[in-house]
Amino acid sequence: MADDDYVYDEATGEWLPASQLAARAAAGRVEVRDASGNPLADGDSVVLVKDLKVKGAGQTLKQGTVIRSIRLTDNPQEIDCRHEAIRGLVLRTEFVRKR
Repeated sequence: MADDDYVYDEATGEWLPASQLAARAAAGRVEVRDASGNPLADGDSVVLVKDLKVKGAGQTLKQGTVIRSIRLTDNPQEIDCRHEAIRGLVLRTEFVRKR
């Protein structure tokens, strides 16, 4: 008999096998795409396709700026990233292209 770890699923309130919960999460995942239609994943590098004024930082990120190691968010139109001068930067996917 194979032992399977059980994980509590807060959405349903049930204890489910980890493999079943992972399969549900993969099936419900929305694909995130850049301005050119290329799929994005955690850890990808992207390039800005236009100049962006960053609110609160008083700075402008220029077209062609490389942003490394992005993280996907719950919103398929936004990515979380870090820049040398700006921490906690969130960019819209319509302004980036996969490198």
